[in-house]
Amino acid sequence: MIDPTPIPDAVPRRRPTLQASVRWGARDVRIGGDAPVRVQSMTNTDSADAIATAIQVKQLAQAGSELVRITVNTPEAAAAVPAIREQLDRMGIDVPLIGDFHYNGHLLLTQYPGCAEALSKYRINPGNVGRGDKKDRQFAQMIEVAARWNKPVRIGVNWGSLDPDLLAALMDANAAAQAPRDAQQVMYEALIRSALDSAARAVELGLPPQQVLLSCKVSAVRDLIAVYRELSRRCEHPLHLGLTEAGMGTRGIVASTSALAVLLQEGIGDTIRVSLTPAPGEARTQEVVVALEILQALGLRTFVPSVTACPGCGRTTSSVFQELAQQIDVHLRAQMPLWRARYPGVESLRVAVMGCIVNGPGESRHADVGISLPGTGEQPAAPVFIDGEKRHTLRGADIATQFIDIVNRYIEQRWGTPASR
Repeated sequence: MIDPTPIPDAVPRRRPTLQASVRWGARDVRIGGDAPVRVQSMTNTDSADAIATAIQVKQLAQAGSELVRITVNTPEAAAAVPAIREQLDRMGIDVPLIGDFHYNGHLLLTQYPGCAEALSKYRINPGNVGRGDKKDRQFAQMIEVAARWNKPVRIGVNWGSLDPDLLAALMDANAAAQAPRDAQQVMYEALIRSALDSAARAVELGLPPQQVLLSCKVSAVRDLIAVYRELSRRCEHPLHLGLTEAGMGTRGIVASTSALAVLLQEGIGDTIRVSLTPAPGEARTQEVVVALEILQALGLRTFVPSVTACPGCGRTTSSVFQELAQQIDVHLRAQMPLWRARYPGVESLRVAVMGCIVNGPGESRHADVGISLPGTGEQPAAPVFIDGEKRHTLRGADIATQFIDIVNRYIEQRWGTPASR
């Protein structure tokens, strides 16, 4: 007997949060509430070099980053922030800039008002704002600047720079308890308490609650999931997700995806960053591409047309389907900056490139446009399916060119306006 219980929607419901607003000029990026999960990235240039930093910010923004964080660590970097912003404005890049402050942020924000104004948001690490009496005073200086300029603040706790006084106090209290918890649980609590206590203090100092965002970053997948589950249970502030020091290449991608996917599927998270260590010569934009792919794979957002392709097997000894899948994917991504403006909705396009008769026709019918290339021993013909129906059969050495032309015509017919046709 079939179970009548309906299958739940695969797209996760977001937990209720306050909604922050990160602005620059006419650009207003909403975070939290009913806003979509946002993608953030960070430059690795010396921020004192305004031109190099602006160029990298542009690259990250064009790759899809909706917020870009820059390091503000020296007087020279703080003085360069307005020039970075001006250069971006001249290039037509209106992405909001986030200033990342550690140790001396209270000095830089107060001594360089142009920096404080040009930034759209500040990131403050409560473990790096000072010790003892200095901590409270210097934290207050930064929050007061944020309130004066109406800037949101992310209070970003990191277990690599956790407030040692808070951790020591919690460890001592735990040791004296009748049923002490293990050290890992105390570490979790220290991360969460640092974020929540700092958020409460920021609100007391005059920052609106919705303009306070939180993060508690760690570098282990299971730790991150545990911390954010508890943090989300205990507050309504928008949360920034990211596995800190995720690593390089495949390891970094898999670790970040494993952690973020679990939390996002549970409705936790309002902004994300994939903190990849670039390989020598690798583009910084790789971390943005991975973040976009995570959100699209979960069905939370759609950024670029999807290309379904089979992995290949003994039936698909030819590399033609692999090459065609790559060509199609590269073509779609390259055209998106133009198509996004010209063909609203084109990012939902689904293309299938399959390598043999086993699943080729079926997968192609599920896509908007699909092609089933001949496998070993099959007839040298490639049926093309459009909206579930077989429309063409391609032959010859230029199948790739023919298929790309079909995809282009489909996009024009489906999403083009009469004026663009």
